[in-house]
Amino acid sequence: MEVRIRLQKAGKTSSKVYNYRIVAMSRNEGRDGRNLEILGYYDPAKKPASVSIDHDKLQKWVEKGAQMSDTVRSLVKKNAKK
Repeated sequence: MEVRIRLQKAGKTSSKVYNYRIVAMSRNEGRDGRNLEILGYYDPAKKPASVSIDHDKLQKWVEKGAQMSDTVRSLVKKNAKK
């Protein structure tokens, strides 16, 4: 099973205010499919955008061979562990 680390849409659909979860999912799942583990959150509606990532969990999945999407990779770079 190939695992991707990507965004999963969450939030209110009626008011079109979305936030996202950073999750580890099977490559075959759809955007809103079942995730294996939640690794963090991303809320672009806040100014500045709010990003929260559990770097230890993320590193565990990367070591197992999971690949990050381009968007998640850029969020991780901007929110590097200090």
